[in-house]
Amino acid sequence: MGDVRRRGAVALGIAGLVAPLTLALGATPAAAASCTTQTGPYQKQVEKFLGRPVDGKQSAADCKAIQAFQTKHGISPNAGYAGPVTWGVMDLMQKQKAVGKNPNKAGKCPVNKGRIACVNLSLQLSWIQDGKKLVYGPVPVRTGRDGYETRTGLKKIYWRNIDHVSSIYDVPMPYAQFFDGGQAFHSVGVSMWNPPGSHGCVNMTKTDAKKYWSLLKKNDDVFVYGRKPGT
Repeated sequence: MGDVRRRGAVALGIAGLVAPLTLALGATPAAAASCTTQTGPYQKQVEKFLGRPVDGKQSAADCKAIQAFQTKHGISPNAGYAGPVTWGVMDLMQKQKAVGKNPNKAGKCPVNKGRIACVNLSLQLSWIQDGKKLVYGPVPVRTGRDGYETRTGLKKIYWRNIDHVSSIYDVPMPYAQFFDGGQAFHSVGVSMWNPPGSHGCVNMTKTDAKKYWSLLKKNDDVFVYGRKPGT
């Protein structure tokens, strides 16, 4: 137990560790704000994304649809305004979908390392590959926000703890696999598109974090590249 605690202290010694307290706890979205009647700068794009009539003018039905999207993904304020944050999330979703099953098309994640977990910060996607073979993913992830960026480069998983609890925030980090000075893959209970991001860790859904736990092991390679939008 003492050795586990000591390793935990080392792993948690850097600030870029986990999502903020409320996010790491999987806080439920805030109650819906009053719907705005104001037309947003991305009105047409948001209407198209949501399958609404594209007229570029805010309606009560538009607002309710936008507000539901904002509430689901923890976008605040959730007043139904088609602003840059809401459109930024939608645009990212579209770009992720366009990747399909070929996330390493540009060849930026090494194919000469055997099994490796790749993280594309620019698209907020992660996957596991073995050489050129896609093993799992790609899946959406939630990486470090501005000032707490997930660090780029080639790394290795150095410690794993399936029931880890942060000593800084005293919140659970299930299926934690640490790869860089306190930064880890682990599951959270919030949307992967919840802005502005984590405090450095690569957040995943429980399903994906559990799968990563089963597919990866200590000393497996991790490669992080790109730049998260807004950082």
